[in-house]
Amino acid sequence: MNRISLFIGGIAPLPDSGRPTGMFKHPVRAALQLGPEGFSGDEQADRRVHGGPEKAVHLYPAAHYARLAEKFPEAAAQLLPGSLGENISSPALDETQVRIGDIFQLGATRLQVCQPRSPCWKIDDRFGCDGMAAHIAEQRLTGWYFRVLQPGTVTPEASLDLVETAADAPTLAAAMALWATHRPAPAALRQLAATPGIAAGWQRKIVDRLAWLEKQDGQESPPPPAFHVKPEAGK
Repeated sequence: MNRISLFIGGIAPLPDSGRPTGMFKHPVRAALQLGPEGFSGDEQADRRVHGGPEKAVHLYPAAHYARLAEKFPEAAAQLLPGSLGENISSPALDETQVRIGDIFQLGATRLQVCQPRSPCWKIDDRFGCDGMAAHIAEQRLTGWYFRVLQPGTVTPEASLDLVETAADAPTLAAAMALWATHRPAPAALRQLAATPGIAAGWQRKIVDRLAWLEKQDGQESPPPPAFHVKPEAGK
């Protein structure tokens, strides 16, 4: 039984740029409905890169906060569960322990692991720390997204329990390591793209990268973007 904490939040301005974000979450104190788009009352500011059925619920491993606080001591007091915009904080799970396609029970709902989170420049703005988003991406301290297979009610006392393991699938840690490799083996990328339960958006990126690698045939491959960079003003 994995005890968890739940968080939701609305849209608020970032302290530096003033741009809107849904990263500011607050603890859940009452039962919530969880549907295909996420928890009732939870919002995302930039729907191009956040939210939607394959980014419906974000889990962030609580243990990562200690590592971030060690790297960015000036933000240590702020680095608490919920502060990176996650919906679920777990002290027991991390990317080495879950596989793409794993199915979990949460209250009356069922969730499926489908992709890692891609960190965003707004993390740097949120904490006033240049380089935090890049560090999270480079160290692969990202957490992950679930899609909702079975909607229903979730209470703050709910536990997150594995009910169906994708035993033949890679762990998220292994999948992210492969994706970050400068020139991964095409066969390994092809296998990753074919993993049952993988998010369609990430699958397309893998297939596109595989096609590029096969076309270049031996040339050095640039690594994929590690995180969402800050857009130019006005965009």
